[in-house]
Amino acid sequence: MSTSQPQHHHTLDRYFRISARGSTIAREVRGGFATFFTMAYIIVLNPIILGGVEDKYGQTLSHTALVTSTTLVAAVMTAILGLGGNLPIAIAAGLGLNAVVAFQLAPLMSWADAMGLVVVEGIVICVLVVTGLREAVMHAIPKPLKQAISVGIGLFIAFIGFIDAGFVTRIPGEAGTVPVQLGATGQLSGWPVLIFCLGLLFTCALIARRVRGAILISIVVMTLIAIVIDLIAEIDPEAWGLTVPDVPSDIIAAPDFQLIGQFSLLGAFGQASAVTIVLLVFTLLLSDFFDSMGTIVGVANEAGLLDENGDVPNLGRVLLIDGAAAVAGGVASSSSATCYIESASGVAEGARTGLASLVTGALFGIALLFTPLATVVPAQAAAPALVVVGFLLMTQVRHIDWERYDVGIPAFLTIAIMPFTYSITNGIGAGFLSYVVIKTVLGKAREVHWLLWIVSALFVVYFGVGPVEELLGIS
Repeated sequence: MSTSQPQHHHTLDRYFRISARGSTIAREVRGGFATFFTMAYIIVLNPIILGGVEDKYGQTLSHTALVTSTTLVAAVMTAILGLGGNLPIAIAAGLGLNAVVAFQLAPLMSWADAMGLVVVEGIVICVLVVTGLREAVMHAIPKPLKQAISVGIGLFIAFIGFIDAGFVTRIPGEAGTVPVQLGATGQLSGWPVLIFCLGLLFTCALIARRVRGAILISIVVMTLIAIVIDLIAEIDPEAWGLTVPDVPSDIIAAPDFQLIGQFSLLGAFGQASAVTIVLLVFTLLLSDFFDSMGTIVGVANEAGLLDENGDVPNLGRVLLIDGAAAVAGGVASSSSATCYIESASGVAEGARTGLASLVTGALFGIALLFTPLATVVPAQAAAPALVVVGFLLMTQVRHIDWERYDVGIPAFLTIAIMPFTYSITNGIGAGFLSYVVIKTVLGKAREVHWLLWIVSALFVVYFGVGPVEELLGIS
């Protein structure tokens, strides 16, 4: 009897270079499953972040449709990266990026306009890749500020998690007091908040034990507990917020594609000043830029795929697909999509090629049929994931040299101002401006990249536009 492998095995091996990279089809499939289960939480979290915010006109996005669009973009773009980039990296809506869209863009314009800016950001990324300017912009931002931006976004996301769960609330109508408090009355009360507290402790325990799929496991377990508690206890539906953990009438349902194509490419320019629009796009661009670049290099390095010069194979192609993913996220109204660091879990299972990404994409495709399961997850069961993601992003703070005030002070302002002003843009602007000013005062102006001077000038206009308009009597 012949022991040769079937022809399709040889075809897969040649196309993805599986044997050449020291892997097997079985390992690639196993790695694809591992990556999916460690990042599938985005199917739940992205709709909660985007669906819980009203745009300038009081409109919200359909939760069910957001589940569909989030899952669809992840499925299609991950498969494309696997086929075109041949790396074991998956793509989905970026945490942090969706916070910019929800809390920076939507309050200034309609959702369609906001998603149009996401498309613009993706197009800009593609242009920068094609022209080779992406690397130039990468080098313009000092590394400590890149790390500070990640930390600041982490604190911002964690704050959102505490707010969404009801663990922290605003104090209405009490001038002179602290702006926020514990629980709704200064103390914790109610079953929904208990679900969050238990979920946060459970998630932290799983993360500490380095359990694969910890975030998804926690969301599933706490949702099941929430469903049981909601069945046996008399809980006001409003206490849960937007999503009540009811037992779904159906497990499988047809995907809701109503948000696909609901974007306005240039509509935002009629809703805010040109400077504001440019800075908002730049904020998206900056976050997407460094998150994806760090992820690609980090995962490729862990997989042992960097060449003798430390370069990633097919990097130009991968970066172009990453830019196209941002465009796809805007077109589908699911926010900018980017490469996921959770792909490292698939690498840990032996994945070394794009076949693993193809498997992950296929699993997201199957998940499209199970959207009813995602729409029963209350914010209190999902919010612990936001807090833990905040912790994971916060760990980058250790790389900042706090003894050097010329980088430490701008890094601190970047980190602090993001959550304190509820604005990622404000944090980045404060960090850039203070960096330029301090370097200049210290006689080190030549160390500031010319691109950073231009961006800082834009932020001067951004922060000063209100006082200038008031001074000139412009409404």
